Amino acid sequence: MHVVIIAGGSGSRLWPISQKAHPKPFLRLDGATSLLQQTYQRGQFACGEDGMESVTTVTHRELFFRTEDEYQALAPQQPLHYLLEPCGRNTAPAICAAALELKQRYGEDAMLLVLPADHRISDESAFAEAVKHAAVAAADDQLVTFGITPTRAETGFGYIEVREAFHPAESPIQPALGFTEKPDPTTAEHYLASGRHFWNSGMFCFTAATLLAELAQHAPALLEHTQAALGAARYSEGEKHSVAQLDPEHFATLANDSIDCALMEHSSKLAVVPCDIGWSDIGSWQAMADLTPADAQGNRVQGDVEMEDTQDCYIHSHHALTATLGVQDLVIVDTPGALLVAHRDRSQDVKQLAERLASHDSQYQWHQGKVHRPWGTYTVLEEGHRFKIKRIEVKPGASLSLQMHHHRSEHWVVVSGTARVTNEDSDFLLRTNESTYIPVGYRHRLENPGLMPLVVIEVQSGDYLGEDDIHRFDDGTGSGLPRFT
Repeated sequence: MHVVIIAGGSGSRLWPISQKAHPKPFLRLDGATSLLQQTYQRGQFACGEDGMESVTTVTHRELFFRTEDEYQALAPQQPLHYLLEPCGRNTAPAICAAALELKQRYGEDAMLLVLPADHRISDESAFAEAVKHAAVAAADDQLVTFGITPTRAETGFGYIEVREAFHPAESPIQPALGFTEKPDPTTAEHYLASGRHFWNSGMFCFTAATLLAELAQHAPALLEHTQAALGAARYSEGEKHSVAQLDPEHFATLANDSIDCALMEHSSKLAVVPCDIGWSDIGSWQAMADLTPADAQGNRVQGDVEMEDTQDCYIHSHHALTATLGVQDLVIVDTPGALLVAHRDRSQDVKQLAERLASHDSQYQWHQGKVHRPWGTYTVLEEGHRFKIKRIEVKPGASLSLQMHHHRSEHWVVVSGTARVTNEDSDFLLRTNESTYIPVGYRHRLENPGLMPLVVIEVQSGDYLGEDDIHRFDDGTGSGLPRFT
């Protein structure tokens, strides 16, 4: 089994804790592992100890280093393949590219288990059992989807219809009649009562040959353009991973289409494995609220919250005290960069609000919170007129590129660890509580020669502080990817 993890996303449905630079797969809802890491572990568990032959992750190129760090924390044993998209084009191109890549590497009989990286499943054993049934049908030339047994008349999900009501214990798999988009409340009630409709989980199992043959019949343009984007991809083979950067020119010609709309609604080879696995796509703040137990007044609270005469609210506040008085049916989410206050019934509409904000300020959607780079991470602590303050953490043995700035100077203060500094013609070590000054126009480099992480506070000053004010003299990452500061 080859696990394919779809880990892109715009980070808009759970704004403001989720954003384009920090989408939902990277959220740590339990404080320990991210949703992305849980997806990897879920695939490993479902395939068995020796059953997961490889992992292919499709994500945005800007998220590669963050994704790689998440996986390396798990000490993966399987080969890791990455398909990096230059822009978001939904799940149809992503899954098509993964199938083409795996066919090329492992042959057309390669079996894919496609898992979105932003779901939560509480019953891993039941999911593993469903995967076993799916693999049997997939080997028999079927496109298998995992249908979630509905527990309410949900209007925020798509549905899959089967011929007659059935339960997993009686019939583990059946042909699907078709997909239905998000219904109105009356239709959703009908679907719930019928016993013939299941929530569309967005998880799939099939062989590369079956998927590509069906795409050739029902979505030939999608297949053609994806083949072109993969054929012109920039490849990099590393010791721990392989990376294919899909060609931007060809990829941009692809329609923004889901695999459901592009293929599953038209194929006659659909099968459904019904699941009762404790599934949630955490696709709205209401779904997030459902993960937290309610108090006697129906409030669900995370963080530092004080309430008086408050009913049926969800409040997320980990950075400051949030106090409420005389309110009900609200979603309140407080983060260092933004505050969301919404009516609970409008939680599905947060996506539109976040997308509108992102279209107004492209810098905002990419540069909030911790930013991952091949050498480590940086976090913008504060920014104002002619200054910016960053916390920089450099991995042991790693270094930033040798570079120079035309419009800003920098002060570096070592908080912990030891830094090797190149400052124009000087090379020297800085230890904890020591500092240096990098004038405008000086070539400089920051390295960590030690065995522990190096933490530096950087204060930038100048008339332009954009990330593009960089002239690099050498890279040296060996990643095959464009170098980031």
